[in-house]
Amino acid sequence: MRLVTWNVNSLKMRMPRVLEFVAEHAPDVLCLQETKSEPDAFPLAELAEAGYRAHQHSAGRWAGVAILARDGLDFEPGACGLPGERMPEEARWCEATVAGLRVASTYVTNGRAIDTPTFDEKLAFLDAILARAEHLDVVMGDFNVTPADIDVYDPQAFVGSTHVTPDERDRVQAILDAGFVDAYRVAHPDTQQFTWWDYRAGNFHKGLGLRIDLILLRADLASRVTESGIFRDYRKGQKPSDHAPTYVDLRDS
Repeated sequence: MRLVTWNVNSLKMRMPRVLEFVAEHAPDVLCLQETKSEPDAFPLAELAEAGYRAHQHSAGRWAGVAILARDGLDFEPGACGLPGERMPEEARWCEATVAGLRVASTYVTNGRAIDTPTFDEKLAFLDAILARAEHLDVVMGDFNVTPADIDVYDPQAFVGSTHVTPDERDRVQAILDAGFVDAYRVAHPDTQQFTWWDYRAGNFHKGLGLRIDLILLRADLASRVTESGIFRDYRKGQKPSDHAPTYVDLRDS
C-alpha cells in the first residue's frame, strides 16, 4: 500500500502534475494540502476519471486539504476540521478511513514569526493534533516544522525563525511519543533529504531545503514499512509546487 502526501500550492495550477503523478505512481492514498479551491470548484470529476475518489475540505483561495483514495479501496469520508483548532474556517484538516486505516490530511499553519498570535495559533494546532492522535492511524501533511536539525539545510540560518524552534519540535515529538513514528526516519534514520525549497534564488538546485512534509504512522505500522522517500522530480518541470510529494510503502499486514 502506497501512501503519499503533497502540498500542491494550488490544485488548479498543479492539476496536470497531479494527474501525471497518479498515472505514474498509482498511490493508494494521496493527501493534498494548500488546494486553494472553492468547495464547488474542487475537481471531483477529473479525479474520478483518473480513478480516484476524493474527500475534501476547502476554503477558497487559502489552505484547503483533501484525501484521495484509489478506486477499489474501501473509502469512508470522515470529519472536516480539527477539534481545538483556533481558525476552523481555514480548512486545515480532514479525515477518512481508507482500507481500514484512519487517515488525516493536515496543513499546519506557517506560524510567520515567533511570539506572534499566528505562532501561538500554530502551537495550539499542533496540540490539537496530539489530542486527536489516539483516534488515528496515519497523519500526513505539511507540518511546517522540521523535526530535527538534520531536516534543515543550515540550522544556523534559521536561528530565531519558525519551523525549527523547541516549542514546535517538542509538539511534533509529543505526537511521536504518543505512539507514532516518522515514516521517513523508519526507512532512512540518518539521511538528509528535503521536501520544500523556496522558489527564490534557485534554492532547489542549490539543495537549500527543509523537510517539513511528514507521514506519521501509528507505531505498530512501523514493521510494515518497506520504503519511504521523496519524489524530487515533481519539484521540477513546468509550474512545480514548492513542495515535493513524500511517500511510504506498507506491506500487507
